[in-house]
Amino acid sequence: MTAYHIPALLNESLEGLNICPSGVYVDVTFGGGGHSREILDRLGKNGRLIAFDQDEDAAKNIIDDRRFTFVRSNFRFLKNFLRYYNVEQVDGILADLGVSSHHFDDSERGFSFRFKGGLDMRMNRNAPKKAADILNEYSEEHLSDIFFKYGELKNARRIASSVVEYRLAKKIEKVEDLLTIIEPFTFREKEKKILAKAFQALRIEVNGEMEALTEMLMQSLQVLKPGGRLIVISYHSLEDRLVKNFFRTGNFEGVQVKDFYGNPDTPFELINRKVIVPSEEEQHQNPRSRSAKLRIAEKKQV
Repeated sequence: MTAYHIPALLNESLEGLNICPSGVYVDVTFGGGGHSREILDRLGKNGRLIAFDQDEDAAKNIIDDRRFTFVRSNFRFLKNFLRYYNVEQVDGILADLGVSSHHFDDSERGFSFRFKGGLDMRMNRNAPKKAADILNEYSEEHLSDIFFKYGELKNARRIASSVVEYRLAKKIEKVEDLLTIIEPFTFREKEKKILAKAFQALRIEVNGEMEALTEMLMQSLQVLKPGGRLIVISYHSLEDRLVKNFFRTGNFEGVQVKDFYGNPDTPFELINRKVIVPSEEEQHQNPRSRSAKLRIAEKKQV
């Protein structure tokens, strides 16, 4: 499990779930199974855990436990699969939105700029479009929007223009191609940061991550029992902003709705008003946890 992925904020997220031994819980990002194993350890014989992951590699980590059900699917289909397994409501949902270390460390998957290889970036390798397809097929304007919106890159227009210019002479297929395109827009002090943002932007587009997240959050509100907990660990500002707004207002724009008496009308009670981040010790032991942000919300009682 640790070779596949070291889960960030493990203890904090499990404490936030406030697990009832006989409860029903969902881990929508199974990965290496780190969070799932801890949840099972806290469940009694009548408890139940349902875990989602769309990546075929995650299926190799399935836990042999009668209380455990693995669903190989994107978490955007949360409600449908719960209904399929005759589950109407659950006591808690956990989402660790980060990319598994396994993905970053597998040179064949194309998630990291550290390795040579194909530009894939698909979480689900049955999905139709790879990152290379997007770079070769999208218009300059569309590419610019992706780099700006999902990567928050100031040079989004110029990078998109360079992509189009490059592909006129040579099809974009490898990580090395993308590094060559972006190289003029990097400078030594922030080279890795700019590359990380560009790769993040493409990964989000390839996997439809923001759309899937909004769908999952909306469905979570529908399937959580009153008093049930929703735990989300995010790794970049785009995700965290969506989660923060949804937890505080029940919508993704952050628009505060008020009831007849002028009181905030929100579906959740915030368990932590201040975002939880890894300790210095955890960041030292697991450097990839540095950007992790944990938010905990409880569905209000009717």
